[in-house]
Amino acid sequence: MSLEFRSECDDIEEAKSPSNTSDASVYKIIHGYLKQKNNSIIKVAANVARKAASNKLSRKTSDVFDTLLQKQQSKWGNKAGPLLSGICYCIASCSMILLNKVVLSSYNFDAGISLMLYQNLISVLILLILELFRVISTEELTWKLIKVWIPVNLVFIGMLLTGMYSLKYINVAMVTILKNMTNIITAIGEIYIFRKGQNKKVWAALFLMIVSAVCGGITDLSFHLVGYTWQILNCFLTAGYSLTLRRLMDTAKQSTKSGSLNEVSMVLLNNALSIPFALILVIAFNEWEYVYQAEVIREPMFWVVATASGLLGLAISFSSVWFLHQTGPTTYSLVGSLNKVPISVAGILLFNVPVSVENFCSIVFGLFAGIFFAKAKMS
Repeated sequence: MSLEFRSECDDIEEAKSPSNTSDASVYKIIHGYLKQKNNSIIKVAANVARKAASNKLSRKTSDVFDTLLQKQQSKWGNKAGPLLSGICYCIASCSMILLNKVVLSSYNFDAGISLMLYQNLISVLILLILELFRVISTEELTWKLIKVWIPVNLVFIGMLLTGMYSLKYINVAMVTILKNMTNIITAIGEIYIFRKGQNKKVWAALFLMIVSAVCGGITDLSFHLVGYTWQILNCFLTAGYSLTLRRLMDTAKQSTKSGSLNEVSMVLLNNALSIPFALILVIAFNEWEYVYQAEVIREPMFWVVATASGLLGLAISFSSVWFLHQTGPTTYSLVGSLNKVPISVAGILLFNVPVSVENFCSIVFGLFAGIFFAKAKMS
C-alpha cells in the first residue's frame, strides 16, 4: 500500500470523528465514488444527502420530544411548588393556634410571657444552627439596625402576648372571626399613614366583618369579657405591626451593611430582640415564681407540646415566606382567609365548645366575609 493511499485513508477516518462532522459528507462522497466506479458521483451524493436528511430529521424529532418533556416537567414543578408551600403554610398555621390553645387552656398554664420566651428561644436556636451549617444566611445584627427595629419588635411582642391571652379565654372559632377586625384597622391605617384608598367592595367586606364580629360576640355562649378585651388589643397590635413594619422597612434596609434585609433576617431580629424584653416582663409580672411552682412543667407531655408550638412558630415564618414567593400577596391573602375555616371547625370539635345555631351562623358569615374581603382586595 502506497504512502499516498494510506494518507487518504487517514483523512477519511479523521473525517468520521465528531470534531470534523462538517467535512465528513465530502469525504464520504469521495470515498464512495472511489469504491463504486461504476456509479456516478451524483448517485453517491444523493445517498449521502438522504442519510444526512434522515439524521437531521431524527435530531429534530428528538429535540421536539426533549422540549415537550422539559415543558411538562416545568408545568408539574410550577403546580407542585405553590400547592406544597400552601399546604405547609395551612398546616403550620392551624397547628400553631390549636397547640397554643392546648398549652394555655387544656394544661391551664397561666404564663403566656414565659411561653412566648420559650418559643422565641427555640426559634433563635434553630436559626443559629441553620446559619452555622450555611443552610441560611442572615444580616449581621448591628446597633444601628437594632435601634431601627426596636419599635417593630415591641409591637411584635405585644401582638404575640395578646394573642396568647385571648386564646386562653376565647374559643378558637371566635378568635378567628374577631381577627377580621384587624383588616378594618389596617385599612383605616393605610388611609392615614400611606394615603392609600380602598374600593367600595373592600369597604363592603369590612362592614360585613363588623356585623359578623358583633353578632358572634352577642351569640357567643362562652363569652368572656377579659378574653374579648385581649383580642381587641391583639387586633390593634397586629394591624400596628404590619403598618409599622411596612413603614420602617426601607429604613431598616439602609441600616444594614449589604443594603438589604431578607425575610430570614427579619424572623431572627424579631425573635432575638424579643428575648431580653420577655425576660424583663417575666420578672416584672413575677411569672418566674409561678412557672417554678407550677405542677404542669413536671409533665413531659407539656414540654413536648410547648416545644412543638415553638417549632411551628418558626415553621409559619418560613412557610409563609415560601408560599408568598411561590404565589403572590393576593393568593396568600385569599388562602389565609380560607384557612380560618378548618381552624374554626377544628377548634369547635376538639375543645367541645358549646355553639348555638345563631353563633354558628355568625361564625360562617364571618368566614365568608373574610373570603369576600380577600377577593375584593384582588380587584
